Parts: sequence; structure tokens; C-alpha cells
Amino acid sequence: MRFAGLTALDAVSFTVRPGTVHAVIGPNGAGKSTCFNVLSGVYRATAGSVRFGEHELTAMPPHRIAGLGVARIFQNLALPPRATVADSLMLGRHRLTRTGFLAAGLRLPSAAREERSHRERVREIAAFVGIEHQLQAPAGSLPYGQQKLAELARALCMEPRLLLLDEPVAGMTADERQRTAAVIAGVRDSLGISIVLVEHDMGVVMRLADAVTVLDFGRRIADGVPSAVQNDPAVVRAYLGEGATS
Repeated sequence: MRFAGLTALDAVSFTVRPGTVHAVIGPNGAGKSTCFNVLSGVYRATAGSVRFGEHELTAMPPHRIAGLGVARIFQNLALPPRATVADSLMLGRHRLTRTGFLAAGLRLPSAAREERSHRERVREIAAFVGIEHQLQAPAGSLPYGQQKLAELARALCMEPRLLLLDEPVAGMTADERQRTAAVIAGVRDSLGISIVLVEHDMGVVMRLADAVTVLDFGRRIADGVPSAVQNDPAVVRAYLGEGATS
């Protein structure tokens, strides 16, 4: 990925195995956010290829990538603050809605049945992440950690096959981080959804990740299981400086 002659990603390559958590880590400025923007279609790679199963994503706009079952959670909160949590989660069901505009406007029985089905699924997903008792509350009134869980729930309401999580525990208390990490593990273990995770909390990364790719100055410097990556001299130097392994 190049911007006006600056190479932000240089021959970065990794494969996410189905049903795993794959972490992408690195110091500030390493290229993690750029990588996520390429994966989700916000940026179009200058060269190379992004594949999701049999689909080539490189030239696809974000809405088409989302339609294939790729959901993304951004670092900053994006919930409508005055909407109820239930209505916010219903936004995630949009790509799955089959009722046309006219049928919905006329409140035909088929439209009512579909809405009931979607709202029941919203309740199930809210219960899965632990916010079922907050469904009628304004989203903006929830504590920060629960708003982040609501963001995760909204992404799950899309019924994704791949979930892109951008710093999901940033800014949380220790208890909130532990709770959110447990929910993310449940997404993998109970729902079988593949996850790509960008996170600065190395404790969370090492507990959750099945594989880790490390970026530094836009290049991949390590890739493998967490224990091996954690002790890789190139990774230690990237985080701690040149003299760290001497």
C-alpha cells in the first residue's frame, strides 16, 4: 500500500485459518490500521491480493465486502447515542433483511414476521455478549465497556464469517478487558467465527491469539504462534529498541 511515494505496507502476507483468532501487532506506525483498511476495502491495495475464500476482495468496496460476511469494529465508538441498544443492534441485521421498502412501509404480515425474527436474534446475541438487560436503554447511556460490547454485538448481528476487531479493549478497566476477552474467545469457540485482532494489550493478545503476525515500518517481521513470536529477537527489538537483545 503506497501513499504518494510512501510505502505503508511492503509485501505483508499472512493467512487466517478458519475458526481462529489471528492477531496483527506492532509498534505505533507499524501499519496495522492501514492493513485493516485494506482488508475491509477502505483502502485499495496498490499491489498484491486480498482473498476471502473464493472471493478476490482487492477491488471491492466496503459494502460488498461486508455483504460477503466480513464485519469490522473500529477503535472509536460508533453507536447512535440516542437510539436504544436494540435498535442499534438491528442495524447489523440490515444486510440480512429481505423485506422490501414498500412491504415494510405498509407493515405487511411478511414484514412484521421478519422483523420479529430479527429482533429475537438481536436478543440472543445481546445475551451472548451479556448486555441483554440493556436493550431498551439509550446506547449512549451505557458505560464505556458495555458500549464496546454493544459494538461487538452489532457486528455479530451481521452473522459474519470473519470479524475484524480494531483494539477492542482499548480504554477499558481491567475487569472490562477480562470480560471482553472472554466474549471474544466465545465468538471463536462457540460460534466458530474467524477473527483478525489488532490490539496493544499484549496480555490479551497472548491469551486469545492462535497465531500472531508482527509488523514494523510496514513490513512483516515475524509470524507464528504467540510463544514463539513473543521471544523473537526482531520483535523484542521493534518494541524495546536496538539494544534490547544485546
